[in-house]
Formats: sequence, structure tokens, C-alpha cells
Amino acid sequence: MRVVSICPSNTELLDYLGKVDKLIAVDDFSDYPERVKQLPKVGPDLSIDVDKVAAMEPDLVLASLSVPGMEKNIEALDKQQVPYIILNPNSLEEIARDLETTGAAIGEEALGKQKALQFKNETASFRLGMASSYRPSLYWEWWPKPVFTPGRENWLTEISELAGARNIFDSEAKASVQTNWEEVKSRNPDHICLVWVGIQEEKMRPELIKKRPGWNELDAVRQNRIHVLPEALFCRPSPRLLLGLEKLNKILMKERMS
Repeated sequence: MRVVSICPSNTELLDYLGKVDKLIAVDDFSDYPERVKQLPKVGPDLSIDVDKVAAMEPDLVLASLSVPGMEKNIEALDKQQVPYIILNPNSLEEIARDLETTGAAIGEEALGKQKALQFKNETASFRLGMASSYRPSLYWEWWPKPVFTPGRENWLTEISELAGARNIFDSEAKASVQTNWEEVKSRNPDHICLVWVGIQEEKMRPELIKKRPGWNELDAVRQNRIHVLPEALFCRPSPRLLLGLEKLNKILMKERMS
């Protein structure tokens, strides 16, 4: 079967299924696993070259609506009559469901169910290990200006809880929340987690966070708890979120033991 993935999280989901060998092309931002870097590229996930995709005559395109603006990719796929499925999970449960959906779509229904169960079991193992009464508050920053952060209906709220913490914007019934620096300041997080979408860690400057108006008063800033984290492990709704969870867990564990 010939498959094209036009979103990094979809590529990683196919990798979890052990079926990356079915890929014939990916979007420009798909960079995991390593071998997909050698595949033909069909453009950035917001501006896929659907004419190029159609010319490859794929049996299936793994599409997404995880970012506003991706709708035009779907419209173009419809126009070209290219077969596709849309994956757009906001929660860990929905990621598990997408493993089943993708497995069925590539003719591997039993495998999809098996891997979905495996993912759920891995998630549950973290949940069982979190019995601490101390729950530090986390501010996740997806983008600095305008400020975007995950709300309650988002995997990072679940990841926070699995690490024994809480997302300070879990009170907002949205997957993504546009807010401002003053509102973040009023919620006074214990930790600031920088995961700017599409930006590598080395390009982020945590010292600028300390210069925001009034932020020198935040507990996270005073205690130097500003963490620059790999966005690939936290911003993509794929099974690799569990690797991000391990990293976050280690950071918070050090604090609990100190």
C-alpha cells in the first residue's frame, strides 16, 4: 500500500504501528523516525502541494485538521479525488482511537487494535505511578505573541496530570486558548514550560521571559523553573507524547526530591 502523510503526528503514528515502510512521501516537517527524512517532500503541512501528491497516485493520504488553515488541503484532496482519512486528536484516548482507524485504513485492523491497547497500557502505567499529593502548576506556552496555551480539552492537560501536576489553564474548556501575559501572571504558575510550535529549543531564549512586565514576581521565575522543552515531544498528538511525559516527569521528580 502506498501512503502519504501530510502532518508530522500522522507520520509518527504510522511509525508506532510499525508501518513506515508504506510511506512514499511526507510533509516538510515530518522528521521522525530518521528514515522519513530521505522520503520525497510534498510541502509544509499548511501548504501541501496536492498536485504533487496526486501525481504519486497514493492509495491513502493521512490528512489532519490539527492546525487552523489545513482545511484547504482537504478541499484540494477532494478536488483531486485522492483517497484520505483525517486524524485530528485532542486527547490521549483519541490518539489511541486514531491508531485503530489508521490500522483499519491500511488493511491492518488487528494491528491497529493491538497498538491502541499497547498505547493505553503505557499511559495507564504512568497514571498508576502518580500518587503524590503535591501537584505543581504548569504554564505551557505554545506561542509567545499572541499568547497561545493548551486548555482543558488538550493532551498537554492530560500529560500534566500524568506527571502529577496540573495545567493552569485547565479551567478553559478549549483545546487551545489565546490569552495574554497579564492573565498568566495572575495564575502564578510553579513552572513555565516553553514548547513553541515549530521552533527548536536552541532558538528559544528563556532570559526574555524574565523581562516580561511583572513576570519577575512569578514563582516560576523567582525559583528559576523555566523549562525549554522539545516541541516535537509535546506539541504533536502522537504516541511520542509519552517520551515527553517521561522527560517532564524527571524534571518534576527532581523538585519533589529536593
